[in-house]
Order: sequence, then C-alpha cells, then structure tokens
Amino acid sequence: MQRREAVATGRIKLNPRTIQLIKEGKIEKGDPLQLARVGGILAAKHTPEIMPLCHQLRLEAVEVNLEIRDDHVEAVSRVVASERTGVEMEALTAVIGALLNIWDAVKQYEKDSSGQYPSTEIYGVKVISKVKVDDAT
Repeated sequence: MQRREAVATGRIKLNPRTIQLIKEGKIEKGDPLQLARVGGILAAKHTPEIMPLCHQLRLEAVEVNLEIRDDHVEAVSRVVASERTGVEMEALTAVIGALLNIWDAVKQYEKDSSGQYPSTEIYGVKVISKVKVDDAT
C-alpha cells in the first residue's frame, strides 16, 4: 500500500448580492459554507456510488476549505488514503459536492425573473496535485 493524497479545486460564480448575503449570514437555508464542507466530505465518501468504476477506498482524511471572493466562492479539497489506487476522483467529487451544496443553498437569490440562472456557474474544477508516497513500514 502507498499513501496517496490529492488536492482539487473549483469555483462557483455568484451574484455580488448573493456574496454579500453569505458574508452577512443572511442566507435563509443556513450557512452555505458549512453545508458545503459537510456535503463535500460526504460526496468524497460516496464517490464509488455515483462513479461505478471507482474502487471503494478507506479514506483517512477529507478536508474541504472554502474562500469567499468578490464574485465567487472557491472550494479546495484534500483527500488522503493508504490504498493501491489514487484518490483524485474523491477529491474532485468533494469539490463538486461542495459547490453544488452552495448552489442549492443560494439558488433563490441567483434566479432571474423567469427562474433561470443566467450568471451562476461552476467552473475551474481540476486536480491541482496528486502525490504517492511509499509506506515506510
């Protein structure tokens, strides 16, 4: 077995007013960042259920960090496991799960008058690092 770690990132573009509501803690459904952290961790753990070719892994650590910017929220996930295969799909799934939870929490503020989302966008999802370290034992 080898210790494997992957870090992924992604962003959700939001209206400036929505960003302000998040900062002020005024989102009706609750804190989108807290929901995103929990949702991202759960998403990583359930990766094989939604991606049938992924192996079930014993994840040792899943972290989801979020940062509010002027026009988007950035999610960064880090997943660690000592396994025979990498954890980059779990890291990517954590990011997507986190960003989808943000979208769900703020969608009422993002809709236009016809119920569409003209500017809300998930983008820039990618693996930013993947490492494999030989087990010292």
